[in-house]
Amino acid sequence: MKGNVWKFGDDVDTDAVIPGRYLVLNTPEELAHHIFEGVRPDFAGNVKKNDMIVAGNNFGCGSSREHAPIALKGTEISCVIAKSFARIFFRNAINIGVALLECPDTDRIDEGDELDIDLANGTINNITKGETYQANPLPEFVRGIMDAGGLIEYTRKLIA
Repeated sequence: MKGNVWKFGDDVDTDAVIPGRYLVLNTPEELAHHIFEGVRPDFAGNVKKNDMIVAGNNFGCGSSREHAPIALKGTEISCVIAKSFARIFFRNAINIGVALLECPDTDRIDEGDELDIDLANGTINNITKGETYQANPLPEFVRGIMDAGGLIEYTRKLIA
């Protein structure tokens, strides 16, 4: 996966990802039009397929709504990299099919850096800076869920 970085800080809550007034929308594409509207109004109109979000601690804190990872999926970002994730958000994102990596070195990554990620081994290559960071690799079955597009599609493939 290669993409450019959008940088966020600590404690990005699900209301920042998708404001509550948009919870009446249900498709990834509809939600993506309003993602980060209150905190980064330029994000929805400028994010590109395969871009990446890099953040600090506790990304996805707040409510347990699935709309936040659904909105992220609608942007077609390739990955969210953070020092840590809120537990329920982490599980919801995997179930929706959003790639996540926990990495202690997110402070070394800047907005606009180009990254190349290997999810299987958790390697993050910062092409812009010529640096490599080690994230916690996800287990193979979790990557299988993400690759299938989420838990529902993964299950469909298992029983087919």
